[in-house]
Amino acid sequence: MAATTTAERLRDAESAAEELRQALETLGVVLPSLRVDLASCTAEANRPLVDLGCCNLAMVRKLASVLRGCA
Repeated sequence: MAATTTAERLRDAESAAEELRQALETLGVVLPSLRVDLASCTAEANRPLVDLGCCNLAMVRKLASVLRGCA
């Protein structure tokens, strides 16, 4: 069932962001700015987005390495 209220969309987006955070952490990847984009959870937008945020170059390279290993 699709989330319909702003609160439900926000909870769903927070849950998805946490799933991603945990999955990345098990691979040694930490995106310190990973968060829900609150503006995208409003009733008008109705499409929650997760902002992956900023990270340093070492973490970018670590993420690229992990992704190459999964290909």
